[in-house]
Amino acid sequence: MVQGGVILRTIQSGILLRNLRAVRLGNRHYGQSSYLVCRSLSQANQPTLRVCQDQCLFSLRIRNASGIQSRFYSALPPHSKLALPALSPTMETGTIVRWEIQEGDAFTAGDLLADIETDKATVGFEANDDGVMAKILAPEGTKDLPLGAIVAITVDDEDHVSAFANYSLSDASDAAPAAAPATHEPVAEAAAPTPAAAAPAQSWPDHDRVLLPALSPTMTTGTIVSWEVAVGDEIGEGDSIATIETDKASMALEYQEEGFLAKILLPEGSKDVPLGTPVCIIVPNEEDVAAFKDYVDTGDAPPAAPAAPAPVESAPVAAPSPVSTPAAAAVPPPVPVASTPQGRVFASPLAKKLATEKGLDINQFAGLGSGPNGRIRAVDLSKQPAVAAPAPVAAQPVTVATPPPAPTPVAAPVPTPPAPSKAPAAAPVAATATTADDSYVDIDLSNIRKVTAQRLCESKQQIPHYYLTVDVEMDTVLDIRKQFNSDLVQDGVKISVNDFIIKASALACMNVPEANSSWRDTFIRQYNKVDMSVAVSTPTGLITPIVTDAHHKGLSKISQDVVRLAGKAREGKLRPEEFIGGTFTISNLGMMGVKQFTAIINPPQSCILAVGSARKEFIPDENQENGMRAATMVSVTLSCDHRVVDGAVGARWLQHFKKYLEDPLKMLL
Repeated sequence: MVQGGVILRTIQSGILLRNLRAVRLGNRHYGQSSYLVCRSLSQANQPTLRVCQDQCLFSLRIRNASGIQSRFYSALPPHSKLALPALSPTMETGTIVRWEIQEGDAFTAGDLLADIETDKATVGFEANDDGVMAKILAPEGTKDLPLGAIVAITVDDEDHVSAFANYSLSDASDAAPAAAPATHEPVAEAAAPTPAAAAPAQSWPDHDRVLLPALSPTMTTGTIVSWEVAVGDEIGEGDSIATIETDKASMALEYQEEGFLAKILLPEGSKDVPLGTPVCIIVPNEEDVAAFKDYVDTGDAPPAAPAAPAPVESAPVAAPSPVSTPAAAAVPPPVPVASTPQGRVFASPLAKKLATEKGLDINQFAGLGSGPNGRIRAVDLSKQPAVAAPAPVAAQPVTVATPPPAPTPVAAPVPTPPAPSKAPAAAPVAATATTADDSYVDIDLSNIRKVTAQRLCESKQQIPHYYLTVDVEMDTVLDIRKQFNSDLVQDGVKISVNDFIIKASALACMNVPEANSSWRDTFIRQYNKVDMSVAVSTPTGLITPIVTDAHHKGLSKISQDVVRLAGKAREGKLRPEEFIGGTFTISNLGMMGVKQFTAIINPPQSCILAVGSARKEFIPDENQENGMRAATMVSVTLSCDHRVVDGAVGARWLQHFKKYLEDPLKMLL
């Protein structure tokens, strides 16, 4: 196998290497070569490798010290493997609901590739780069795909698509090249220089490096608002250990295992922390906390302490006296391990991780778990397993040149933080800078403010807005609201005018489904239910929690949902499914005395309704003696995406909306 331009297996002259799979340079895969023949190489020199691309074939050129070259070709051009990402914080598996593009279709960064059903909702899977879909490996309807599963192959050049016509899922997994056939005579070679032995790394007790997860589907970085636990504190399963500000809201970072906080790697206020950055260390045993007092994360997982000392024969390294080693050492077959009965073994993520690091088979601890329903926890790994682990096997001596690991960017300095203070989750962590003469103040942007600015600019620049305004008489709504609230006093429910507006908007969307749609570049998606997004102002920016199935809910239920969601929004405790995925938006500034305004569409939605304040006006009335009467009027403005909603369609929506508010009994029909 070739990785990063370094030979990981010595190639000998005249030997046929079969099934060299998944040649990879960085994150780019260069396909599979079934037969590689190495000829004309000097037996006394270690060959070197150079990689190039020759039209649609991948070419390996090996040059020896005498200048003689050999070229080998692979059947597949450069390509990328598309892995199933985590589209929700608790997602473990996903289902391919629909592919939005087909094989051979080109796409750009941000395009919707597929709809993935997670444990929360159906979420769009967007492209991170430009490319062409070469092969779909997981067809529509594929269920329970684990995170990281390869679902498709993409290429940069459309001419390379045909090379993947017969590509299968088995080809997508990396595999080491098969050993040379035993019929070949071993060829003597001069020993290559052995890399210097690395200094022994410190062994740490069993622990878990907690990485920053994706707390929303669009999250790329996060800010540590506050730590909810201090070093040495005990953590229960599902406890919140920190508050993280995402691009949407401030959310709790929960730990799904029991343990003790041993080290905080990023202090409160650390900004723009990339996903996957280690934020803290958690250990299962309290006595191990002190061992991590001076721990500094270097970006690589620290080695765990071995479960039991066992001598392992390793590859020969440079020593004062030369040691002769056979060219090909025989490797005894692995000792078979008795397996547990067939069936899924339930274990916590930390237990699985520690078992892998210790070389233990998690199946051996079936029936020994102390968690709920026999779930195996980290502390259970210290128990005597039902089946003994296989004995260590002597490793075959090979010469491996490993490139140094790339440094991991750290979002902020990592001093030992003081004990965390309990700050409100929604309190902005942005710092301010003032001038010497106090003439102005610079306020850092929160993540929500950054994303809101970006999305609204894109909306205003890319969506062809137009606006329709009507005046609605609200006297009947006010009378019915007064009567309803007097009946609901004992229930603690108070219906607002905004609840009537939400209900009327939802029913109007059912009457005019074109307004309850979204633009998808190559098609228009029309929704069969109304999930109403309601704009709420918070200390960190604007957010739109969602009243789901608003067309089916009564006014009392809508009122309760709005109060609950608005409170969670201001506290920064909304879950992703509570603010992502609405089909229509309402923005109401009437309570602030704004008579009329126009709102910016919240993409990918097609409409947003701007609601002004109530005011008294005289309107014509033939039944009155003076020919007019006083009425309570509200101006509403519908912003529409002209790509989806034509002017006549938007006007028809406003007619239905006005009808429901001026005669609320029609909402019952």
